[in-house]
Amino acid sequence: MDNFVYFFTFQDLSILYVVIGIILLGIGSAYVGTYSFLDKKALLGDAISHAVLPGICLGFILAGEKNPVYIVTGAFISGGIATFLTSWLKKNTKLSEDAIIASILSVFFGFGIVLLTVIQKSGNPEMAGLNHFIFGNAIAILEEDLWIYGGLAVIIILSLTIFQKEFSLLVFNSDYGKAIGYPMEIIRFAFNVLMILSVVIGIQAIGVVLMAALLITPGAAARFWTDNLSKLLLLAALFAVVSGIAGTYISFVLPQMPTGPWVVVSLSFIALISFLFAPKKGTITRYFSRNQYLKKTNNEHLLKALYKNRELGQRMLTIENIYELYPYQKKEIKHSIEFLFKEGLILKNQNFISLTDYGIHEAKRVVRLHRLWETYLTEYMNIAPDHVHDSAEKLEHIITPELEAQLEKRLNFPQLDPHQENIPRD
Repeated sequence: MDNFVYFFTFQDLSILYVVIGIILLGIGSAYVGTYSFLDKKALLGDAISHAVLPGICLGFILAGEKNPVYIVTGAFISGGIATFLTSWLKKNTKLSEDAIIASILSVFFGFGIVLLTVIQKSGNPEMAGLNHFIFGNAIAILEEDLWIYGGLAVIIILSLTIFQKEFSLLVFNSDYGKAIGYPMEIIRFAFNVLMILSVVIGIQAIGVVLMAALLITPGAAARFWTDNLSKLLLLAALFAVVSGIAGTYISFVLPQMPTGPWVVVSLSFIALISFLFAPKKGTITRYFSRNQYLKKTNNEHLLKALYKNRELGQRMLTIENIYELYPYQKKEIKHSIEFLFKEGLILKNQNFISLTDYGIHEAKRVVRLHRLWETYLTEYMNIAPDHVHDSAEKLEHIITPELEAQLEKRLNFPQLDPHQENIPRD
């Protein structure tokens, strides 16, 4: 608890610099990564993050120390070369994009490891901590580092915010943007520059190996929660910032723990929660929603069957008759009978099932929606009457009252469906 209070009350200014840096880094990386994720260029970020290692090492060799200006410049040039080679090879060879990215990643990272080994054997006393660029060490961020990395992060955030429309065109419909006069090649180049910068600013805090996770995971996790781009960007930024601060705090409490892996672990936890429990798209949420929909479908099918039986002059059906109608759904129909009885929609008299007044009202609604949709498909879609039943069976359960009113008005309140059956109304 003492460590927690000390860290989050910012009694030490160096901790404040680290937190500000990780917040700016998280937002910038999440913004770029979200666009990259939506553009299906996630692997490119991974390639760039590994490709900057040679530039870091060359920057150190030229400066003779961990000068952030030299390191950032070297990393940017190295990442730029990797991006250019990826694009050039894609245009001028028959290699697939994933093969090109894998090759670029391996070659550049391997070369970087060679240079790092040479530096470690050089005996330069300034090399201490240089290996932190592999797995990250946010606690090592100093005030002068913050000005450089934080400044670049602000440039990324402002660029993507101000030119959101242009970058959205690039991601969602580049051809349309080109057709209406936008310089899409320049926009693509600007985006690649911003992606390289986002990797560069994260190399010290997160490390070259795991930087791709900070780029892609926040956007991928946020995608489970919303389809709105602005909300998606904000959620991704929030996830990146929370995980970044959590990873940094663990590195502070346990100095032997590198920052990058714990940031990724925190991000992975958020992504797992999103994958399982996000509304509408979460796996568990969808499982329960699907079960509720199937129960609703079975209940309404039973009501419809009982109502059609009434139209034939029979007010009751035996449970055996119902099972014969749905021979492969006996368990589901049994649950539907119990539910409808509990809700007061049907009556059970020994082995006979009949509709209550409330049940008749609900059954009419389902039958009406079914027959209205059949009528619409026949009259407006020119589909033969004997081909509309299956579609109506599916749509009758999701037609809203507003859509029902539109169907009634569009069809001029029809009395009969395409099969010459009455469309019931209260």
